[in-house]
Amino acid sequence: MAKKKRKTGASQHQLPPHVEEARKATAEAKAWKPRPKLPQRRVIGAISGIFLLCVGMVLALVLPAHSLVQDLRSRGVSVAATVVGVDSKPKYVKVRLVSGPKAGAEVKLWDYAGMYPETQTGASMIVTYDPEDPSRILAQSWVEDPPANLPAYGVSALALLCLGLTTAVTWRRFWILRTFGPEKPPTSSTGGNEVDGKAVRDTKP
Repeated sequence: MAKKKRKTGASQHQLPPHVEEARKATAEAKAWKPRPKLPQRRVIGAISGIFLLCVGMVLALVLPAHSLVQDLRSRGVSVAATVVGVDSKPKYVKVRLVSGPKAGAEVKLWDYAGMYPETQTGASMIVTYDPEDPSRILAQSWVEDPPANLPAYGVSALALLCLGLTTAVTWRRFWILRTFGPEKPPTSSTGGNEVDGKAVRDTKP
């Protein structure tokens, strides 16, 4: 009896290489998702630069004022004074010392983070100055209880906002690159044409 020929199952049939590649390209095209707009590096750099600028401004507002108060508390001399000039353009408060070794001298109060006490010409106040440098002088009440450093608080809030934006934008960029992959759709290795999600037509060997 003649042996019957073995039928080759459909599962054992191997597709030609170029057809298999075309099918893979089709599957990749179907899985591809359009990438959202990627945050630019220059945007991240600009926000980071503003953050660093704000940090520098906070330090410039806090450190000199803190150092002045500490110096005046440790070695300052308190005397009576009379306000002889107040102006806002440029802003300053000038006083004349009426007691102590520097009596008669006129000096401008040192600003505290850009702020000056609310006063008027002819008003009396107690001031504290540094005997090593009499130009470093504040109202005694500000030495004992410094005012709220509002400029520093405002710039600190802006710095925190910039830090939050930088973190959010950087994380979004990282998430987009990790989640969506290439910006353009995959291309077919057989024809070199972009596959936009449509089925690739199988060609006969």
